[in-house]
Amino acid sequence: MEKEKKDDSFMMKLATLIVDKRKGFYLVFILLIVYSVLSMNKVKVNNDLTSYLPDSTETRQGLDLMGEQFITYGTARIMVCNITFEEAERLAEDIREMDGVSMLDFEDSEAYYHDMDALFKVTFDGEAGDQAAQEYLNGVLEALDGYDVYYSSDIGQEERDAADLNHDMVVILLLAGVVIVAVLLFTSTTYAEIPVFLMTFIVAAILNKGTNYWFGTISFVTDSIAVVLQLALAVDYAIILCHRFMEEHEDKDAREAVIVALSKAIPEISSSSLTTVSGMVAMMFMQFRIGYDMGIVLAKAILLSLFSVFFLMPGLLLTFAGAIDRSHHKSFVPKITAVGQFCVHTRFIVPPLLVAAVITGAILSGRAQYVYDVNTLKSKTMSENKFSVEMVNQNFGTVNQLAVIVPDGDYEKEGQVLRELECLPEVNSCMGLANIEAMDGYVLTRLLSPREFAELIDMDIEVADLLYSAYAVDDSNYGALLGGLNEYKVPLIDMFLFIYDQKERGNITLEEDLEETMADAYSQISIAKDQLLGEDCSRFVLELSVPLEGDETYAALDRIRGVVAKYYDYDDIYLVGNSTSNRDLSDSFSMDNNTVTILTALFVMVILLFTFQSAGLPVLLVVTIQGSTWLNFSMPYLTGDVVYFLGYLVVSAIQMGATIDYAIVITSRYMDLKTYMPIKKAIVETLNQAFPTIVTSGSMLVAAGFIISNVSTNAVVAAIGLALGRGTLTSIGLVLLALPQTLLIGDIIIEKTAFTLRRETVKPLPAGGRIRMSGHIKGYVNGVIEGEFTGLIDGEMGAVVRARDTVEQMRQNVPVQEAPPRLEAADEAEGGDIRIVSCGNGKGQEAADDSSGMPEDGRAHASWNRTESDKETESARVQKGEEEEAANHDER
Repeated sequence: MEKEKKDDSFMMKLATLIVDKRKGFYLVFILLIVYSVLSMNKVKVNNDLTSYLPDSTETRQGLDLMGEQFITYGTARIMVCNITFEEAERLAEDIREMDGVSMLDFEDSEAYYHDMDALFKVTFDGEAGDQAAQEYLNGVLEALDGYDVYYSSDIGQEERDAADLNHDMVVILLLAGVVIVAVLLFTSTTYAEIPVFLMTFIVAAILNKGTNYWFGTISFVTDSIAVVLQLALAVDYAIILCHRFMEEHEDKDAREAVIVALSKAIPEISSSSLTTVSGMVAMMFMQFRIGYDMGIVLAKAILLSLFSVFFLMPGLLLTFAGAIDRSHHKSFVPKITAVGQFCVHTRFIVPPLLVAAVITGAILSGRAQYVYDVNTLKSKTMSENKFSVEMVNQNFGTVNQLAVIVPDGDYEKEGQVLRELECLPEVNSCMGLANIEAMDGYVLTRLLSPREFAELIDMDIEVADLLYSAYAVDDSNYGALLGGLNEYKVPLIDMFLFIYDQKERGNITLEEDLEETMADAYSQISIAKDQLLGEDCSRFVLELSVPLEGDETYAALDRIRGVVAKYYDYDDIYLVGNSTSNRDLSDSFSMDNNTVTILTALFVMVILLFTFQSAGLPVLLVVTIQGSTWLNFSMPYLTGDVVYFLGYLVVSAIQMGATIDYAIVITSRYMDLKTYMPIKKAIVETLNQAFPTIVTSGSMLVAAGFIISNVSTNAVVAAIGLALGRGTLTSIGLVLLALPQTLLIGDIIIEKTAFTLRRETVKPLPAGGRIRMSGHIKGYVNGVIEGEFTGLIDGEMGAVVRARDTVEQMRQNVPVQEAPPRLEAADEAEGGDIRIVSCGNGKGQEAADDSSGMPEDGRAHASWNRTESDKETESARVQKGEEEEAANHDER
């Protein structure tokens, strides 16, 4: 065997550097791990999906406006079970007197008490995010200790959700870790490679989680699923490098094997990762900006996984090389020859069925019921917090609250709007400054003269006149002073706030009884003002009787807007609430869906176009995987379940970007094997070779999805997990049971749309019989082999052989008892290939291929790619007499 030339390519130099400087890279990774661990706790997790709404949506603009101009005090719905109405009334009075409780609603009605269950609606001093509000809520809950209590509150909800998610993530990672180890044990060939995989995975996950700090804030959805998806999506890269190392290590020492394996794996892995990254990038173009959040974090996860595989794993392989050599075991992955034979026999049946199924899936997935509200979803597992909220909602209904924001300055107009809104059948209650009762039946915005105001709060009329005069001066309304104060009227809320402000400044002094009355009134009035009156806007708060989403709800929103538009300009009105958010998401879903689908398919097709150098093949692969997506989301329609819109968008991108790799694995092996053997046998062998890779990566992704679905207490995360697990399973089924038939039937399309023409004279021919050959063999061999590069092949073969002997030497190597080979030297235009044909069954007739491409006469065929020394024999031809002699020899 000739000594191979030293490879001085860039990849070999890079691989050598990485392997030889592995200790330096170990140090780099240790520093990065320390940085990432320290940064993890600095990453903020956003639990509010509405914050990712596009800036152009009404809900987003309205939320920003409310955040600037209004204060939203912390509230809680507290349900106490198994008490009488009298006990409930007593508890209500006790709670009203507690510190931090500004208002409590409880009355003798079905909405507050039924079936021995009481509901208290409590408003606290302090905004929902304040620590003080959390302490007030805790105080009320402690006072109710001993009762059967459930509650729902916006106070501390983010902290409770974060705690639930952290607990879920620990359980999910533990279960996923068990599954990953079990899968690797099942599919690996050595035990010692598993620690290498796990260390590579864990380091990549730590780096990704820590570097999320660069973005400042990420969504709770991304935070919950990124680690598990990273492990499942990136496992292929580590497997490719490990398998390359195993192959090279058969005839090379550990160091050289790692270097060569890495030099070959870097381009292959980089190419493989492109389709996955393209799916993540497609999500970043969604209008709903959580797609950008998930896309950029997951894309970063893939890149950091590549970084770990390229720069950390080679050193680990070399470190564990001895243990790997000593821990070989039989792979437990079975051959699936039966599946391949099924694909061959059904090649004319399955493709039409696949087309029909894809079309049906597209139609049914479009008819599925898509939901946009988190409260519509139910997770299989509930945390204590989620269970408490669910109990309150089950017994007293889910609150569908809507805020209506209008320009301020006209209390009379506001009163008219509120009265008309209260008459709408879908409005249970409606609150605004113009209909909140202050004292003795007077609403806060009622216009009162000095005498009326004095009678209301039991004040001397002279004092009231002085106060009204001061108010007129402060308001620069000198006409009221000149025209007389008797007819000067001021809104009750404005007068209360003015008097209280003057008292605080020390400009006026009130009698003790009057000051106490003013203080009590001010407490209620200021809360109402903070929540309902901004700098230049007023807010109405409605509770609706319609569901949180759906056509009925959206029609109700249109009617409410229509009423308000009678009094205000249409463009000055904002409706804000869960229902408007759901409507905005519904409106953007169609565009986001088209964006993700088209961009993902486009990115993947471009990558496949350059990978396989064929225009037809990318279409076949993309249609198969897109078909699996449609089939995935047609199942909820058939089972009557709902589809969470975000799950559809995210899983569509991941399913196309990640599971297309399974199709690529099968296709690339098929394209290679079919050059050495008939296409029918090639597809059978392809499935046997590709199945270990697919079952390893696919089972991890399926398991990750179903684990997330069953463990996560967050309904959004659980919905995404379910769709992911079901979708990956669908993709695996299609690439194993439908793609092979599609490749067989579409082979002619692949060939016709190839960018380069394949020369038939170069393509090896399948054969059967016996032949002696010398050279490096690459191809399909089914039979008995004696020797590595120089020896006998007795059986069926189709191979490309790089000859190491000249033609004359080859002729001399043929034993006397065997037929001398017929040598055919191709001309220079064909690249100088030499085909050697040996007859091994005693027949000298020309080969006649059957439908499978196998020669009926059993002659062995092999193609030699000439070396430089073979050029001297370019004019060598076997004369016709020699061929006849060979034929006669076989006959004898």
